[in-house]
Amino acid sequence: MRQLNLDQLRTLIAIVDLGSFAAAAKALHLAQPTVSLHISELESRLDAPLVVRGNRRITPTAAGAVLVEGGRKLLRDADEVVEATRRRSEGRTGRVRLSASTGVVVDMLTQVLEALEAKHSDIEVEVSILVTSEAVARLAAGTLDIGLVAMPPPVAPGLVITPWREQQLVAFVPQRWKAPKRITPAWLAEKPLIFNEANTHMHRLTVEWFAAAGFAPRARLELNYDAAIRSLVAAGYGAAVLPLQSNPEAVPNERVQVLPLMPKLAWRLGMAHRPRAMLDGATLNVLDVLTGFGRG
Repeated sequence: MRQLNLDQLRTLIAIVDLGSFAAAAKALHLAQPTVSLHISELESRLDAPLVVRGNRRITPTAAGAVLVEGGRKLLRDADEVVEATRRRSEGRTGRVRLSASTGVVVDMLTQVLEALEAKHSDIEVEVSILVTSEAVARLAAGTLDIGLVAMPPPVAPGLVITPWREQQLVAFVPQRWKAPKRITPAWLAEKPLIFNEANTHMHRLTVEWFAAAGFAPRARLELNYDAAIRSLVAAGYGAAVLPLQSNPEAVPNERVQVLPLMPKLAWRLGMAHRPRAMLDGATLNVLDVLTGFGRG
């Protein structure tokens, strides 16, 4: 047996509700012969009469009443499926897998997520803490949708990577240390240091900054969690080179000196994703919100 036709079900329900073929045709904007054809095809498909014809008001047969009752539910379910599909297509709902470094999560991502909640509350954002190389690998494998990555990232064929933000790197120095107004590689190389882990872009930037001045200091500790590094600086364990935070509450200022570097050093971030034509609506909406935060 062929599957039920939703348009024909809609016609049957309209006839039963309105009491005549003519009224159903008018309500559905159909020609009356089309309405008659819908009912004839339904009855032929089910091999059962569905309406009692000839009365002043059309009424359903026992079989027709069963079909009308079930048909109402089918039409409601179909409408819900269509609406859910439309919401997904328009990006009003869905799940987006986003990655960032710990520094970005602490400093910026909370603001991004608040903006997304306000604008697209039905989009679920799944956040992973990944270094740039891991993010690029997952994007290429299709297990990540958007990565906030350090620039320049590893070569990544098939990915779109656009500049997002630029943050100045500064020296975080214990308050009790006597420090110059600007921190040079020569001065900092003689101090106990806390670096980001060796597989991070931040580690490479810091090492290159020292190397350009002829220094190669060893870190006392390597740790890939910026908030913990700042806490260790506050405790006097060592100094660190980290991004200047846009959130003042992230820095324990009473126990930490935040001092500019000389020469200056910047950390550039980009948004990495597959080509926009390959992205669903929810991912596009998250990208648009992220773009709004793309300032230094």
